[in-house]
Amino acid sequence: MGPCTLEKNIEIANLIREHQAGVWRYLRFLGCSPDQADDLSQATFLAFLQREPFEQFSRAATAAYLRRTAKNFFLKSVRKTVPERDWIQGEEAEEIWGDFARDDEGRSSLQALVQCLELLDGRLRKALDLRYREFRSRKELASALEMSQDGVKSLLQRAKEILKVCVEKRLRA
Repeated sequence: MGPCTLEKNIEIANLIREHQAGVWRYLRFLGCSPDQADDLSQATFLAFLQREPFEQFSRAATAAYLRRTAKNFFLKSVRKTVPERDWIQGEEAEEIWGDFARDDEGRSSLQALVQCLELLDGRLRKALDLRYREFRSRKELASALEMSQDGVKSLLQRAKEILKVCVEKRLRA
C-alpha cells in the first residue's frame, strides 16, 4: 500500500468519523428505526466512497451531500409502504433538520434534551422511560401508572411540552 493510498484511507476514516453520527441522527429524524438507520448510514457511506474522485469542498457541503444521499436511500426503502403524502418533503425536511442540527449535527440539542430529562421526576419521567426506553404501549403505561389511557396520553403530551420548552430555553442561552 503506497503513501497516497494510506493518506486517502486516513482521510476517508476521518470523514466517516466526522459525519457518521450526523447522518444516523438525520435518518432517525426522517423516521428510521435504529437498525434501519444503521443500515442506511452504511449504504450512504458506501455510495459516497464509490464516487470518484472524492473531493471535499467544505464540511457543510459534505454533510449536506451525505444527508441528501441518506434521504434518497430512506425514501427508496419506504416508497412501497408509506404513502408519499406522509413524507416530510424537500425543503421542509432541511429546514426542520437545520433548526435541530444547528452547526453541530444535533449534539447541542441532544445534550440539552439529556439535561432537561434529568430535571424530570415522578410520573413524567417514569412515563417517558416506559414509553421511549422500554417501548411500552399506552395501555401498558396506563396499567403501570394506575391511570386511564387518556390520562397517559395527556401526561406524555405534557412531558413533551415541558421538554420542548426546556430544550428551547437551553439552546437560546
